[in-house]
Amino acid sequence: MAKEAIVLLSGGIDSTTTLAIARAEGYDVFALSFDYGQRHRVELERAREIAKAFGAVRHLLIQVNLHEIGGSALTDRAVAVPKDRSEGELASGIPVTYVPARNTIFLAFALAWAEVLEVEEIFFGANVIDYSGYPDCRPEYLRAFEEMARLATRAGVEGRMRFRIRAPLLRMTKAEIIRRGRALGVDYRLTWSCYDPVERSGEILACGRCDSCQLRRRGFAEAGLEDPIRYAS
Repeated sequence: MAKEAIVLLSGGIDSTTTLAIARAEGYDVFALSFDYGQRHRVELERAREIAKAFGAVRHLLIQVNLHEIGGSALTDRAVAVPKDRSEGELASGIPVTYVPARNTIFLAFALAWAEVLEVEEIFFGANVIDYSGYPDCRPEYLRAFEEMARLATRAGVEGRMRFRIRAPLLRMTKAEIIRRGRALGVDYRLTWSCYDPVERSGEILACGRCDSCQLRRRGFAEAGLEDPIRYAS
């Protein structure tokens, strides 16, 4: 019987590498992406290409309008995306790019789909090293979610299924993630990381200055590899 897993796929480096790892471990994958009102919706186009490239059994795109809630630079145009922050600033506090309860919402959808598909493994590209201070990427959060899944699902209560949140990148640096992905054949030209895309002469470019762009560029530099995407600055 084939192994199956759900993979949360944003279209970025971490989720794409996580998808590659799941495939390398022999899983047939069901990719799950979200249009949640994010200003960087270009990532959804990349997610479609990535899911196709890795032969996902199905790629499901769910709409969740977190723009109506706001509270984040990623969903509220009135809140500016931070730019040119120092390494010290990147490592301290929870930035305004944190989307309230986003990963909990995404994992809840993944859990619902997993119960319907009777799939126990949910792969999630959480990272506790380069995680920008987001509280919903920590290992204690992932374990708590697993316990909630056991208590809050019919399959869990009946003891038929034990849902597991797999976070293979949890303690890897961005450079280590990129090297691992390259070894697994990931084409990082397909990925998108920028929080605040720039349109120039009809082309969508990464800004090169937001937290996510800085972490990406530093990761490629430390990995000794060239970042294959284009930046506005």
